Amino acid sequence: MASPAHDLGPVLDRDGVRLTVDDAIATVTLTNPAKRNAQSPALWRALAEAGRLLPGSVRVVVLRAEGRSFSAGLDRQAFTPEGFDGEPSFIDLARGGDAELDATITEYQEAFTWWRRSDILSVAAVQGHAIGAGFQLALACDLRVVAEDVQFAMRETSLGLVPDLTGTHPLVSLVGYARALEICVTGRFVAAEEAVDAGLANLAVPADQLDGAVRDLVSAVLAAPRDAVIETKALLQGAQHRDYESQRAAERAAQARRLRDLAGLGE
Repeated sequence: MASPAHDLGPVLDRDGVRLTVDDAIATVTLTNPAKRNAQSPALWRALAEAGRLLPGSVRVVVLRAEGRSFSAGLDRQAFTPEGFDGEPSFIDLARGGDAELDATITEYQEAFTWWRRSDILSVAAVQGHAIGAGFQLALACDLRVVAEDVQFAMRETSLGLVPDLTGTHPLVSLVGYARALEICVTGRFVAAEEAVDAGLANLAVPADQLDGAVRDLVSAVLAAPRDAVIETKALLQGAQHRDYESQRAAERAAQARRLRDLAGLGE
């Protein structure tokens, strides 16, 4: 990994989110450890803005969090009558029309969607608790490296809600329907060993080795040619929705593009 991005000064630093950029590497950090990086609409807007602010030089985005917990999930203040300052409470939202509620949740989801863009590869470094919205934020990334003390949990169903921050699709894709259902409806903790075995995490390391493991992974990603990484990511993402013959055709088309580019014959 290149020199620490924070030495270059933040591109964005507000509402519990800091974005720094060092050439090909961007780092998004959750910066409210006193509240275990609990999430709010303001934080979600800042995360969405971080995605929009990425310069074209960025190839890898690292998501990390300060403190002992990655994110304890939604700030429970959202469920109080007063909500957050300057924000409608969730109780107020529930009283609104279906179109208004749908639009609001769509806006919230934008914080979780850009991590899987084909032009970047995102890596979540997760330690301690990653609960509810925290779990879904980790799932939004392409890859997850976890500390051995990690505790994933999807608690929304236990609270009478459903996971609605884009986490259900990657969860089912990674662990299958039956285990995803069991994890969601029980709200139980998934620790590091199970997370790796089930495919939720790529690697688990001692907490003091988390940053180093992420640096090694990022360095390996950056060693591959950018265009080949972009094509491979798009090919694998599309495999979830194509049948076998369609995937074979997609492989041929992608390889033809790569060969032409390598031969200097690209458009």
